[in-house]
Amino acid sequence: MNHGFVKVASAIPTVKVADCQYNVEQIESLIVQAEGHGVEIICLPELCLTAYTCQDLFQQQLLLEEAEMALIHLMNFTRSLDIISIVGLPVPYKGSLLNCAAVIQKGKILGMIPKTYLPNYKEFYEKRWFTSGIDVASGSLLICGQQVPLNQYILFRTPSCTFGVEICEDVWAPIPPSCYMAMHGAEIIFNLSADNDLVGKYTYLQSLLAQQSARTISGYVFSSCGYGESTQDVVYSAKGLIYENGRLLAETPRHELTTQLLESEIDVERIRTERRINTTFATCATQSRKETVVIIDTERTETREFGLTRKINAYPFVPTGKDLDERCKEIFSIQTEGLAKRISHTNAQTVVVGISGGLDSTLALLVCVKAFDRLDLSRRGIVGITMPGFGTTDRTYTNAVNLMKLLGITIREISIKDACIQHFKDLGHDMEKHDVTYENSQARERTQILMDAANQMNGLVVGTGDLSELALGWTTYNGDHMSMYGVNASVPKTLVRHLVKWVAEGIEDDSTRTILMDIIDTPISPELIPADEQGNITQKTEDLVGPYDLHDFFLYYTLRWGFRPQKVFFLAKEAFGTAYTDDVVKHWLKTFYRRFFAQQFKRSCLPDGPKVGSCSLSPRGDWRMPSDASSALWLKECENL
Repeated sequence: MNHGFVKVASAIPTVKVADCQYNVEQIESLIVQAEGHGVEIICLPELCLTAYTCQDLFQQQLLLEEAEMALIHLMNFTRSLDIISIVGLPVPYKGSLLNCAAVIQKGKILGMIPKTYLPNYKEFYEKRWFTSGIDVASGSLLICGQQVPLNQYILFRTPSCTFGVEICEDVWAPIPPSCYMAMHGAEIIFNLSADNDLVGKYTYLQSLLAQQSARTISGYVFSSCGYGESTQDVVYSAKGLIYENGRLLAETPRHELTTQLLESEIDVERIRTERRINTTFATCATQSRKETVVIIDTERTETREFGLTRKINAYPFVPTGKDLDERCKEIFSIQTEGLAKRISHTNAQTVVVGISGGLDSTLALLVCVKAFDRLDLSRRGIVGITMPGFGTTDRTYTNAVNLMKLLGITIREISIKDACIQHFKDLGHDMEKHDVTYENSQARERTQILMDAANQMNGLVVGTGDLSELALGWTTYNGDHMSMYGVNASVPKTLVRHLVKWVAEGIEDDSTRTILMDIIDTPISPELIPADEQGNITQKTEDLVGPYDLHDFFLYYTLRWGFRPQKVFFLAKEAFGTAYTDDVVKHWLKTFYRRFFAQQFKRSCLPDGPKVGSCSLSPRGDWRMPSDASSALWLKECENL
């Protein structure tokens, strides 16, 4: 099972100008390599059977006949192969010459697509030799002994996807043919190209293809000719690029002097999900279906298993390198601006935040500080309340108090022990019984203190809970679950650590930075169970609900893409490799689905909070799910993994 992935290839053969026999041999070699790797569709460059730079030789009858003979040779070669091949050649048609892409499978030409837009400027004079597909009537032509459909807009349906083809300049047009193809259902676009090199042009090309892939919500496979083309006036440096919804999956090195085969897997299921979510795409598709499109079904072939060559990021919420710095800067700014607006709107004199010495409350506190600084308010209006309980350790308590002192906010300490002891007496609950009542009573007592303190000081309570906790329901209903504005509500746990570190690295004060780095290294815990004899944390969240790196991975592919458990499991194995065994991944995946469904009631009444990324569980703007929905289908599939 390929889980919605379609393996594609961009192939760039070395060529000899006007030597069709040599060229087809190079093409066949690349096709058989791709077939052996499980590639379903391979795309080669524009006019690759003759070479692109033949110029006036395109007017020679011998060259045109040799191109057709090379195509016949290629058809015979592929007769026993499942792979679909897309090659370029000149095709005579009703007194004109077309620059065409031929789509071949199992010895048959499935369709012929003429180039729509012909450049006729500077070094390109295609109109000297070719006629645009716009200027000829669509229909069929007799070639290689077959009657073949000829149309600018042909969609090819395989068992796994629908794809279309355009040629080089077409994608540079204000409205490329691929726009119409996508509107009619094409999920992958293949572009046969001959793109020469100029300073800065490659960067522009990458931007152009990324935008076209993103705009059409499609996979885009680009193959441009390389070594062997004439260098009389320009140079062609072999450009292979594969995109998925605007994201670059793979690219070839440039200026190579040998053939190149670039492979990757396009997640068509992901494309379909995104199109369903994006109602603008559906509306546009309804309004834009003006062109007549021909639908051709390819032959059904056996599904071939293959290993993924594309990298699956184990931390989909956490980019790397300079992108991480930009991500943290943008998220922190969104959080800060959201809170600043809420403070201004409510005319709050203070904000109240519970400070535990853990990551989430630290991030919330840093957001409060930044918001107050931007509003030119005194930091003394930030009231940090530390509320020691039965599980509070010296490490977290000390970090909480010292951090508040260094940041210059107002500090209050209110122990919850006596209030909880009295509460347990009132309930008739044995304090030695460390059950859910024991834990949740403490969480609710803390929330009551925060709410009442906010009333006392004309302030609002800033929530600290994060996206991962909300997904798992790892929050006490009407306890830490509740606040007046939750600044971390759409920040996943795997990113919280990086945000705090990002802030720490930007702080000049060494003492503050040292405390923040120690908080980052502290085990994640609600600290509701007493510490051990050495004062160490005994209640570690990830021991109870599972590793947050796994849960955030599950959350991303479930919430953002709607993938089924089978595919999420497959992707997790690819992403984490040997870090977790299959049994461990399966165990925590079941835990994720069980908790995600069972805890929806907590998410149905979330306080306001800013959305910072593509995933959010707000019941107002993002995730609407019945609190009593059944998880049976998801758990059953997990059991069968």
